[in-house]
Amino acid sequence: MKNHFVLFDLDGTITDSSEGIVKSIVYALGKMGKEESDLERLKAYVGPSLKDTFQNNYFPNEGDCMKAISFYREYYAEKGIFENKLYSGIKNVLSEIKDKGGVVALATAKPTYFAKIILKHFGIEGYFDSVVGSHLMGTRIHKNEIIFEVLDQLGFPKSNNVYMVGDREYDVMGGKKHQLKTIGVSYGYGIEGELLRVNPDFIVQTPFQILECF
Repeated sequence: MKNHFVLFDLDGTITDSSEGIVKSIVYALGKMGKEESDLERLKAYVGPSLKDTFQNNYFPNEGDCMKAISFYREYYAEKGIFENKLYSGIKNVLSEIKDKGGVVALATAKPTYFAKIILKHFGIEGYFDSVVGSHLMGTRIHKNEIIFEVLDQLGFPKSNNVYMVGDREYDVMGGKKHQLKTIGVSYGYGIEGELLRVNPDFIVQTPFQILECF
């Protein structure tokens, strides 16, 4: 697997983080005076940037949006970040890629600060050669920008085997924008038909199947 560079999304790809994220959203909405009873629907908001989620669905006003984000982080930083678990087998996938000489990176819309805490919490930070997320102040939130920064940190590898692995359309579209091979994981939080619409190079049903794409 030498000369293979594999970029992973975090939420819905490496970790099953929906419980903590949904609870954090509900907490923030409550603090802002909004009620949300359809908790299952909120799972669709796992993956995109938090700013986009709040601004597009609840708070178009910039000030209200940023206030909601600050409430979200009140809950998330203390509890929500740890209401989270690794998908079965994903640690073995990361280990296999590294053991065979591949390069592994994280490309997530979650702030880098929180992403690093999560990787350390699960004891997998050592597998990653680069960890890039959004900025806490609400910039670098789109996946194509995040992928660009990862590729920059890796020296824009001259390889035909650079992959983006993720569960949402944003991961696939971001990877395609930079001419990467794309792997969509159907076990994450994408809604029905979402991955098929953006036509990744591969779609897998389990973490172990990711290795079959290389």
